[in-house]
Amino acid sequence: MTTVQPGGGSMVRRILLGSQLRRLREGRGITREDAGYQIRASESKISRMELGRVSFKERDVADLLSLYGVNDGAEREALLGLVREANKSGWWHSFNDVLPGWFQTYVGLEEAAALIRTYEVQFIPGLLQSEEYARAVFGQTRPVISDEELERRLSLRMRRQKLLTDGQSPRLWAVIDEAALRRPVGGPKVMRAQVQYLIDIAQQPNVVVQVMPFRFGAHAGESGAFSILRFPEQDLADVVYLEQLTSALYLDKRDDVDAYIQVMERLCVDSLTPDQTIDLLTAILAER
Repeated sequence: MTTVQPGGGSMVRRILLGSQLRRLREGRGITREDAGYQIRASESKISRMELGRVSFKERDVADLLSLYGVNDGAEREALLGLVREANKSGWWHSFNDVLPGWFQTYVGLEEAAALIRTYEVQFIPGLLQSEEYARAVFGQTRPVISDEELERRLSLRMRRQKLLTDGQSPRLWAVIDEAALRRPVGGPKVMRAQVQYLIDIAQQPNVVVQVMPFRFGAHAGESGAFSILRFPEQDLADVVYLEQLTSALYLDKRDDVDAYIQVMERLCVDSLTPDQTIDLLTAILAER
């Protein structure tokens, strides 16, 4: 059995449980369709359960365990206990009014990650945005949002950033295209404060910032922005996150993840080193 580390969060427990159920099903040679029939659900519901994308009903998991031949009382109780833990709500659920369902999954994964690697082209990554920069980004949202919704979104973003300074902070490794630094979001004063914020936060031991400079020309990140999340639990595969206008993709198949890891590694090699990045940020600050 896998032991869930303290502080891992309900999302990581959900993914761990789904992973366990998939292994048990495949070990018995049972199809997703047959498993779905057992709990009066569809094949796609079993797929979502095994990926940790939906909440779990204890009765459904108990029925699946019986189908998969898990009759040992201690093993059943351990898995059913994981169901109860997985269904606990995270802090982000209090922001349901401004948090799209497809992004809730990401916030949960982000909370559970040990390493977050991200590449951004248009904007400074959300975890590295100053408050006024984030306000300016949200202010450009179309259709225009109310002042109340803007403040709620801003509160959510600032709450997410606490992840980098709490007692169990993940490592954040960000590669930022120089275009994001040159685009005058919010005006000169806001951008100056944002660049200074990047310089300051890059001093934290768990934060690495690199810039992909204009002068490099074409580079490996031609497909656009993406993030890769890695977890402390060895049973959990890395997840690639791709955000779209009204939805997101979560990739965890080995071939897909490996392709994005190779792109990220190439970006890190070709970008300015962290020290060179600070020099560039300082120069941009002087220009402004």
